[in-house]
Amino acid sequence: MSAISLSPKPESATAPGPTKPALRHRLAERGVDRTLLLILPGVIAMAALFCYPFIYGLGVSLQPAKGGVLGAYKSFFTDSFSEGTIWKTFSLAIPSSIINVGLSVPISYRMRGEFRGKRLLLTLLVVPITLGTVLTAEGILEYFGPVGWFNLTLQKLGLVSAGHPLTLINDYWGVLFSLIISGFPFAFLLTHSYLSGIHPALEKAAATLGAGWWQRFRFVTFPLLLPGLLTTFSLTFVLGFSVFPSAMMVGDPDGKTHVISIETYEQALQNFNYPQGCADAMIMTAMMLAVIGLVMGVRSLFYAGSAGGGKG
Repeated sequence: MSAISLSPKPESATAPGPTKPALRHRLAERGVDRTLLLILPGVIAMAALFCYPFIYGLGVSLQPAKGGVLGAYKSFFTDSFSEGTIWKTFSLAIPSSIINVGLSVPISYRMRGEFRGKRLLLTLLVVPITLGTVLTAEGILEYFGPVGWFNLTLQKLGLVSAGHPLTLINDYWGVLFSLIISGFPFAFLLTHSYLSGIHPALEKAAATLGAGWWQRFRFVTFPLLLPGLLTTFSLTFVLGFSVFPSAMMVGDPDGKTHVISIETYEQALQNFNYPQGCADAMIMTAMMLAVIGLVMGVRSLFYAGSAGGGKG
């Protein structure tokens, strides 16, 4: 019998499967890493200063003394004086926002380049931020009052008589002036920053094709600026819609400028009807969020990419 040599069979070489990346790496690919912890203080502040008060106020608004769960909301919309505060607030917030954004565009457009005295002019334009609402209202009372500089100047020019000065305070116009003075610096700074992000090479390219300054602004600059203007409008609208000191000091808080914030204050801190005050605040918040949502929805329809220049 011949010997049979038994040689060991070579083991089949199996290629190792792809190793699964660690969870930390998978999260990092989605932008979740330790850097994300930097937003934790902001989240805590948002929860403490907005989310908790909002949820607490919503709960209180659903516990009126009478009328059921939605009794406070029904009371607001069935009272013509309370319901009218919505229109009065919108009639101040929307015009002031449009005026502030409209004024900020040409001024920011002219201030894009470098020129002598630019820093001084920028400082003067943002000075109202340092004044505050109360000091601004006090200045309006002194300047536009019946015996203020404005009416005295008109009397010197013979445009008004001494016994019939222009009524610009304790009225709608005084509050509107206050909102424009206090809101314009914010609109200007935001618009100026958005315009600074639009590369001048884009306009220069249009100029080489024969476009004039109006065509360059209308077809190049303005479409790129429009998303930023809508964001600026939203922020200035919030400032105008939440007006309170100006409406009390230079307006007519019991009549033409009885805005929803005053109605909320009176119900909660004068009538001590906390459910009604919280309901008014919830309605005010819902109105603001509805307008902001509408504006942001319109903003999403426009170009929101890079406005910087590049090689082409």
